[in-house]
Amino acid sequence: MQKKIIKVNAPDNVAVALVDLKAGEVISFEGEDIKVLSDTKSKHKIALQKFEDGDRIIMYSVLVGSANGTIEKGDVLTTENVKHQSEKVSGRTETVQWTAPNVDKWKDKTFMGYHRPDGQVGTENVWLFFPLVFCENRNIEILKDIFERELLKQKVNPHQMLLRSLVSGQNETEVVEQTADFFDNIDVKFITHPGGCGGIRQDSESLAKLLAGYVNNPNVAGCTVLSLGCQNLQISVFKEALHNINPDLNKPVLIYEQQQMGTVDEMLTAIVKDSFEAIKEANKAERKPAPLSKLRVGLECGGSDGFSGISANPTLGAVSDLLVALNGTAILAEFPELCGVEQELVNRCVDDADGEKFLDLMKAYEKSVVDAGSGFDMNPSPGNIKDGLITDAMKSAGAAKKGGTSPVKDVLDYGEYITKPGLNLLCTPGNDVESTTGLVGSGANVVLFTTGLGTPTGNPIAPIIKVSSNTELMAKMPDIIDIETGAVIRGEKTIEEMAEDMLEFIIEVASGRIQTKAKLLNQNDFIPWRRGVSL
Repeated sequence: MQKKIIKVNAPDNVAVALVDLKAGEVISFEGEDIKVLSDTKSKHKIALQKFEDGDRIIMYSVLVGSANGTIEKGDVLTTENVKHQSEKVSGRTETVQWTAPNVDKWKDKTFMGYHRPDGQVGTENVWLFFPLVFCENRNIEILKDIFERELLKQKVNPHQMLLRSLVSGQNETEVVEQTADFFDNIDVKFITHPGGCGGIRQDSESLAKLLAGYVNNPNVAGCTVLSLGCQNLQISVFKEALHNINPDLNKPVLIYEQQQMGTVDEMLTAIVKDSFEAIKEANKAERKPAPLSKLRVGLECGGSDGFSGISANPTLGAVSDLLVALNGTAILAEFPELCGVEQELVNRCVDDADGEKFLDLMKAYEKSVVDAGSGFDMNPSPGNIKDGLITDAMKSAGAAKKGGTSPVKDVLDYGEYITKPGLNLLCTPGNDVESTTGLVGSGANVVLFTTGLGTPTGNPIAPIIKVSSNTELMAKMPDIIDIETGAVIRGEKTIEEMAEDMLEFIIEVASGRIQTKAKLLNQNDFIPWRRGVSL
């Protein structure tokens, strides 16, 4: 018989409802009977003891809130009777010892990737078009239309066919393929953005670092870059950012400046001719075996629910630990969703300097949020709250499970590129697309993205593997979910078993044998973080 409630860690004084609970029913739990006092939906929390006003509420062994008035044993926790509270942290309090998981079965496994001259290995082979400034977005869109019509396999959108049939009054709903692939071994992608000028210079410098990270990402074979000429993000600034990331970059970077080239027609003619020849050359790259140590996996969550922290996120944590034990790389981001677990992460930092950098970044970020009249406690979205994540600390404690238990080898600010294998912390907002954009800009060649409610985010150069926390979401939204972890909730699989299934799936995606749902949907989201306030 399926359990009705679960306590995540031994010190916890609240439990998670695994099924809908009715007021008045009695649950036998840990040797005592608990009477449910209020109707409680699955994923929400019930009190395992009586709380008085101000009492500490513990989940995942950490402080996730405090009682706002009296909460009786067996009652449901809500935004009315619980307020956000998290532990204060000032520095390392202990050194955490890590026991790596056994990875004997994985040591000789490989994935089929694209080997780059600098030693990085891509899971995709992408030619990327992008502007240095928003003024060139229209020209990027023109180039996108030109190249997609001629080079890429296109299917007429069924909704376009529907509209066509309505306009013509005839039945024209059959989906037809327009063209065949001209190149079979490279993708051509296009990104636009609203930056590069008009804001503060620091935003342009940050954008330069991010775009340089995309060029350096092993999933990119080369790029075509458009500049206007008079913007803040000058070509020289972009080149300097690229040099700082990789002084020995050995891939084609084609740059065009409109104000130096005359008419739009003259510029586009040159771009099409040059880019076509470069893409044709990049298409010659072939997949070859690579060790799993070459995987750099970004860890992301969006549209989280009350099960995310006990199924999907811990599974990612176990995958992260496996990769780290194999000398691979995992990247944990979303700093607003690490609020309340800072002490654990500081204690896991290999170097004290990294712990200090992490706390400095957290404090500076939180101060900017407070100065804008908000706070990290405003982070849970209405969807989070509806599905049981009622405080930021509660959400954060579950979100942090994506990072597993391994030592923190490095701490990076937004736009900084990975230099060390192992677990990295990357300062990003919790905003799904801004964070995912940053993960890929820091070198992630695959991103694992957990969701309990359903989020259709993708990326132009890196596969985004969507992981649902529950089986119901997979059944409801099979077009966006790649793999689900509901078996953990039902007690049919352990976290470790689920993690092994997921690592096998990652290998298939990284080898190009499985396409993610985001790629099939042509979901190519790119939103840079402008260092104002973004939660």
